[in-house]
Amino acid sequence: MEKIEHIGIAVKDLEDSNDLYSKLLGVNHYKTEEVSSENVKTSFFQTGESKIELLEGIGVDNAISKFIEKRGEGIHHIAFAVEDIYEEMQRLRKEGFVLLNEEPKRGADNKLVCFVHPKSANGVLVELCQEILD
Repeated sequence: MEKIEHIGIAVKDLEDSNDLYSKLLGVNHYKTEEVSSENVKTSFFQTGESKIELLEGIGVDNAISKFIEKRGEGIHHIAFAVEDIYEEMQRLRKEGFVLLNEEPKRGADNKLVCFVHPKSANGVLVELCQEILD
């Protein structure tokens, strides 16, 4: 794993949260995006080398809405940048981690992503991210 790529925060209202985080971080979000495979809208902030991803569920049948219903708004996951997601997935499986995806899928911010089950990582949902090179 190369570095922390971003921290994902589950929010009820993306527009209100964009305003809040703009004030908090002193910068505007640089991108909003809908990820239809996950039924979420996302917004990204960059401050220094760190990124924050705000996630709002679309409808009720998605991981973010379910997360908020159970736990309320807050930190949803931590994402790590990896050079080769397939190699990293294989390494983690060998180490005994349970992955939520058999294959990486296209995520937000031009990334291939895979998630590690929280039960394998002390209750933390971990995302692996690899930049998609066009």
